[in-house]
Amino acid sequence: MQDLLGLLSQIPDPEIPVINIVELGIVREAKMVAENEAEIVITPTYSACPAMFNIEEDIIKLFKENGITAKVITKIAPVWTTDWITDEAREKLRVYGITPPEKGNHADHLNIAKKCPRCGSENTKQISRFGSTLCKASYQCNDCLEPFDYFKCH
Repeated sequence: MQDLLGLLSQIPDPEIPVINIVELGIVREAKMVAENEAEIVITPTYSACPAMFNIEEDIIKLFKENGITAKVITKIAPVWTTDWITDEAREKLRVYGITPPEKGNHADHLNIAKKCPRCGSENTKQISRFGSTLCKASYQCNDCLEPFDYFKCH
């Protein structure tokens, strides 16, 4: 499975290109089922995530380029959680300018102060519950005045 995960790690998330699909935690399982056939199980971050079609195509294309036929299976249970995002990916998000989600489910997470990924201030305000993608909300720092995205917990 490690070799397959290494291959899958080459595929960036189409909406957040600084992290890959393994770091994002959507790859649930990867196994060889025959000599040149792999089965990859993915779970969408949201049930209506439009990027899943691109991700499936990217997996099939990459594996084909490596002489492997890939069957991609999408499973919606268990439901994806931001807790599946790796610590390395959380740091990459922060450096990219997106405040990563806190670990653990926080029912009221959108109303908790977010740390600005640029200056580190917690003096921030929510601009919109909806950001550039379904999985993010828009915030602004009251100190450096920069807008930033927050990756929503769930």
